[in-house]
Amino acid sequence: MTGFTVTENQWIVLADGTRLAARIWMPTDAPAGSVPAVLEYLPYRKGDGTSMRDEATYPGFAEAGIAGIRVDIRGSGESDGVIDGEYTERELADALEVIDWIVAQDWSNGAVGMMGISWGGFNSLQVAALKHPALKAVISIASTVDRYNDDIHHKNGCLLSANLSWAAYMLAYQSRAPDPAIVGERWREMWRERLEGEPFMLEEWLRHQRRDDFWRHGSIAEDFEGFPVPALVIAGWADGYRNTPFKAVEGLGEKAKALVGPWVHKYPHFAWPKPRTDFLGEAIAWWNRWLKGEANGAENGPQLRAFILDGPKPALRREIEPGRWVAMDRWAAPEVLTLHGQPGRRLGAEASLTSEPLFLCSPEDTGVMAGEWFTLKPDAEMAGDQRLDDAGSLTFDTRPLEAAVELLGFPRVTLRLTPETAGGHLVARLVDIHPTGAATRISFGTLNLTHVGGHAEPATLEPGRPVEVRLQLDACGYRLAPGHVLRLSLSTAYWPMILPGPRSAGVTVDSASLALALPLLSADAREIEIPEPADPDPLPTYIEHAPSVSRRSVERDLMAGVTRYHLLEDTGLFEHPDTGLSTRQVRDETWTIQPDDPLSMVGETRWSTEMRRADGWVVTTRTRASLSATATDFHLSAEARAYEGEREVHVKTWDTAIPRDFM
Repeated sequence: MTGFTVTENQWIVLADGTRLAARIWMPTDAPAGSVPAVLEYLPYRKGDGTSMRDEATYPGFAEAGIAGIRVDIRGSGESDGVIDGEYTERELADALEVIDWIVAQDWSNGAVGMMGISWGGFNSLQVAALKHPALKAVISIASTVDRYNDDIHHKNGCLLSANLSWAAYMLAYQSRAPDPAIVGERWREMWRERLEGEPFMLEEWLRHQRRDDFWRHGSIAEDFEGFPVPALVIAGWADGYRNTPFKAVEGLGEKAKALVGPWVHKYPHFAWPKPRTDFLGEAIAWWNRWLKGEANGAENGPQLRAFILDGPKPALRREIEPGRWVAMDRWAAPEVLTLHGQPGRRLGAEASLTSEPLFLCSPEDTGVMAGEWFTLKPDAEMAGDQRLDDAGSLTFDTRPLEAAVELLGFPRVTLRLTPETAGGHLVARLVDIHPTGAATRISFGTLNLTHVGGHAEPATLEPGRPVEVRLQLDACGYRLAPGHVLRLSLSTAYWPMILPGPRSAGVTVDSASLALALPLLSADAREIEIPEPADPDPLPTYIEHAPSVSRRSVERDLMAGVTRYHLLEDTGLFEHPDTGLSTRQVRDETWTIQPDDPLSMVGETRWSTEMRRADGWVVTTRTRASLSATATDFHLSAEARAYEGEREVHVKTWDTAIPRDFM
């Protein structure tokens, strides 16, 4: 196959009359009934939001004889209706109808794959679990099998600040108008329906602070055995979704293949840090095997491939990571090296008989070098030098290593602590201390101590009564070089990544009880080469009218006793050269806290979005969302304003108090 055509918009009409908008890349000269299709199904606007990455991916599929079907879910982009939340029953049911439409086309061979990153990676797995007979395989990137514990919402019962950030993102994106060039004069009517009906998703998320049926829905970990199709699961170490490939191969067994690279939250053929991979070649081979029946051995490849980071120095942006690729034909629980807490806040191979009670109550602004949980951009979102956060932590160090230590898997920490209040948080970080003193975060984990017995039924702690804690840190692949020091850092705060509890909550750690289990790289792992993409920069070039800007800053107001964490992201104004549509989005987000007062925490994020054409058509939206808390309630508010030209055409506000539930 050597060519393809692009249909900029194709209406897919559902049973209830709703029209979903699709962009389709189709192989040319393909015989009727011979073409498989790959569906990507998102709320992120095919015409502008994901157009660059789609144009870097689907032409390659089409040239290989595979149709690419990029569909905006109900209520987004140019599709009819109003979005009703994340991964809802209606969203997934609509996807099944889209698959029905695909297989009914005269060009279809009856086989469909689903693919996506983040939202599309999630619903690829979720739709596959519904067992549509035409859906034969998925590729899921930066996704989760457990919506409660491995998404932007919670981390072991701790509330992530990404809840506000992402709810504000969705409010801004869903408030944008459909494109009149596609939907015609209906655009105002569709836009008004969307503005009037769109939810502020944080309201629903905060009403579910424990792992209940809301989070079990769409979590395929609830029934790994019933998952029906092969899944290629991909993630990056620099992203928050790094655990999913390991959980997928552990849960799905032979149905899953896992690939973990050094990347942020991007497709691996244009992600940072490098090295990248030939994702198009990888994906085409996967689709050829499962959608065309080609005997290419895709099912016989290693179950897990991972990039082992070789002691990178901390930096907010790293262009290229040192390291190497390894493969394991079968993933198995790794051999464990256990280190113990020893007197003098040391880590060593021998357990100590001397108990040293160590009190820990971190300043509430400990955590400013964590980076963002969810790393969309290659600059200023990765974890920085950990020395600043170590100052507010209880640290345990090995002696300088005499030999290299290589890790692949989930580190685990066990310890006994005594809380001084009825709740609190514990955060554990694994840190590589370079001979220069620079400190690179290897892995971390968090735990809401009221969730020690599980996330479905949290319970208060008894102050003064010792508690046994078992904490699994995030998966890692890392080499510590000789001469480096391995540090375990414990803190009771990790702001702004996790939001504080209702009171400062100190704990006393029994140092002799502390054990760190390190997952050693298996002797069965072999070094491999993974091809880089043939095109080192596959993203298309759009017309720039205003440049992009990205800034991060931390300010400590010593007079007021306030720490301020500020993020600014401006996409710049860029015009699609084929459609003439210019778009811009600006995010301005600030978190503040007083280091001695968890109830002083405030988060506020403001977005502005702009769409314009040279004929004078301009629509903009301005949204605001904020989150604060008292000892008993979360307070959230939001506002969305829409403008046609200079005229305000709509305003909607939200203002809600939601009780804290052991959070």
